[in-house]
Amino acid sequence: MTLAERVAIVTGAGGGLGRQHALYLARQGARVVVNDLGQDAADAVAAEIVAAGGQAIAIAGSVTDEAAVQAMVERTLAAWGRIDILINNAGILRDKSFAKMSLDDFRLVVEVHLMGAAVCSKAVWETMRGQGYGRIVMTTSSSGLYGNFGQANYGAAKMALVGLMQTLAIEGEKYGVRVNCLAPTAATQMTAGVLSEESLNQLDPALVSPALLALVAEDAPTRAIVCAGAGHFARAYVTLTPGTWIGGGPDAGERVQAAWATISDPAGSVVPDYGFMQAEREVASAEAHAGAIAG
Repeated sequence: MTLAERVAIVTGAGGGLGRQHALYLARQGARVVVNDLGQDAADAVAAEIVAAGGQAIAIAGSVTDEAAVQAMVERTLAAWGRIDILINNAGILRDKSFAKMSLDDFRLVVEVHLMGAAVCSKAVWETMRGQGYGRIVMTTSSSGLYGNFGQANYGAAKMALVGLMQTLAIEGEKYGVRVNCLAPTAATQMTAGVLSEESLNQLDPALVSPALLALVAEDAPTRAIVCAGAGHFARAYVTLTPGTWIGGGPDAGERVQAAWATISDPAGSVVPDYGFMQAEREVASAEAHAGAIAG
């Protein structure tokens, strides 16, 4: 089993996609901490794992509760001595058009998805760095990557998780900590009423979880965004076009408009290794232009 002796924490694992993640990781040999808001739901999934011959602990608590998350980490370390994998899966929806959405509902969704993932990642970070090994998976979404009507709060939180992943992957690299994103599509309580019944029938959550193996195994990549649903798997990228040098001056804005097709041309796009690469390219372009004039 690929994940034998690895220890995994899965948040929001009392049902739906999180439950399938927990069951899948256990089948791969991982010892699993099943986290959920409700103890009964967490207990039920842990019992399934144990009944199938695996090892599991059920721990209830909100991912936004720093003390509860820290207690979960300490209990995990006391039981198994390490934490190798964190699947940040817990989430909620409060869908409405932006015009009708309250800021309370916006804050709540960001708090659970973004801050919940940050709280849990922070709680395991020093353990993973200290042992020289860690795998963290953020649950992003096509709503964040590309937008969906009525999901301004959810989309904002989910795209923010991509940014969190990008930076943690860079900071964790020399410590053996790899961080990736999973963008799932699955029939769960969160998607009921959002997708058609026919679509939901194709979107068994169990068909998403196999994507985790590539993201948490020994040879896992880092900074990958994997989209998974209905047994289909794809990669998403945040890219940077070659662009063009415009310079300054009173008509710079008009020249940007005139060069819009060139600026937008995806041919030759790259996936930057780090955010500052944008500035490096911009400065290099300006210097090259200045050199051409001087020459």
